[in-house]
Amino acid sequence: MSIKEKVSAVVLNQAMNHISGDPEKNLPKLLNWVDAIGIKEFEPQSKVLHEVLDDPENNWNKYLMSLWRDIDNDTLKSIFRNLGLNTMLFGFPKQQENEKNYGCNIPLAMLIDPTSACNLKCTGCWAADYGNQLNMSYETLDSIITQGKELGTYFYLYSGGEPLVRKADIIKLCEKHQDCQFAAFTNGTLIDEAFADDMMRVKNFIPAISVEGFENDTDFRRGAGTFQKVVDAMALLKSKKMPFGISCCYTSKNVDVIGSEEYFDQMVEWGAKFCWFFTYMPIGKDAVPELMASAEQREFMYNQVRKFRDTKPIFTLDFWNDGEYAEGCIAGGRRYIHINANGDMEPCAFIHYSDSSIHEKTILEALQSPLFMAYHDNQPFNENYLRVCPLLDNPDALVDMVETSGAYSTDLQNPEDVHDLTAKCRDKAEKWAVTADNLWACSGHCASCKSQK
Repeated sequence: MSIKEKVSAVVLNQAMNHISGDPEKNLPKLLNWVDAIGIKEFEPQSKVLHEVLDDPENNWNKYLMSLWRDIDNDTLKSIFRNLGLNTMLFGFPKQQENEKNYGCNIPLAMLIDPTSACNLKCTGCWAADYGNQLNMSYETLDSIITQGKELGTYFYLYSGGEPLVRKADIIKLCEKHQDCQFAAFTNGTLIDEAFADDMMRVKNFIPAISVEGFENDTDFRRGAGTFQKVVDAMALLKSKKMPFGISCCYTSKNVDVIGSEEYFDQMVEWGAKFCWFFTYMPIGKDAVPELMASAEQREFMYNQVRKFRDTKPIFTLDFWNDGEYAEGCIAGGRRYIHINANGDMEPCAFIHYSDSSIHEKTILEALQSPLFMAYHDNQPFNENYLRVCPLLDNPDALVDMVETSGAYSTDLQNPEDVHDLTAKCRDKAEKWAVTADNLWACSGHCASCKSQK
């Protein structure tokens, strides 16, 4: 750790201690102190923060205050240090420098599957196609994180399979890499008292618990009794002041529930501090294309998420409909990469093609491989940032990248030809294009609007 990083960590720790006593009073005072210093680069952020902190009725003011009220203070310090300082303040500039040095994308985050095993078999989930025999060794997982930190990446998420099948190794990695923030997409059914206590001890792990709506919708996709186990897990974490979020996959069957005000209110009541929304993708032999959201349903989610951001104290992201904030697709190392339990390094967790294995290449070598460079060279895949996905929105782009790079299907049991995969998405892509172009134009992003600015 450099001197600058050590000093910043000390300052952050002192600031957090000062805030925690009375955040409603001390957060605005701290911002005024920063303003008095006169950091020109911080002026735009300061203006936004004043709009939030100077108005107790502002939704984001309520959200920020809830963090200090509901989350263990030392855990909150760890989150701010690892995400705020290490990932953004120090890590992001290092990533940008490495992108220039190596001529490729460098990811902000890495999504890793420690295992293909899962204790559930959810309808439409591709994970079951991998079977339960694939497991990355602790040494391989540790090497991935070590390599990532050298590139400037300090944020690691686990998926699977069910990542908490590997609880012990996940906690061990949290212990070793205290400068990193860890999270996991989990079905939540393996979260028990002992694991919650481990979370309290390491303080740098946050679960994103998969919930498909209320009881009927969740149990329909994940199995009878799953919903109650998940609710019990969230209640346990809330009682221990441990942070958690929710991961929602919206489908043609549950979108009205997922996007309802009742459901947003319920997530807040459960104690979730964030929700990441995903739309159903028809991946693998057990895919159910009928579960794909229609253009009308996707537009419904676009409007609902934006509406409730102003009124509900929960941080939300829709990884398809929020492409405008990332200025395009985040896959291919532009913001993240995926490494499955077999060691295949994939540009995206939802698109199972690769040309590199962690057992044969370094992460940097993979990022410079033909498939990842195809992503690098072709992003953004569409000038309309509501149509950013190379599969769901621009299927020809995916076909071209897979074929020109010579990438292989990573589905070990039933390899899927890219033409067969994209065929499932073409009708939805064409219909969404009409809706998305109208939304994009109405939000002032079309060529005509830009020319008038």
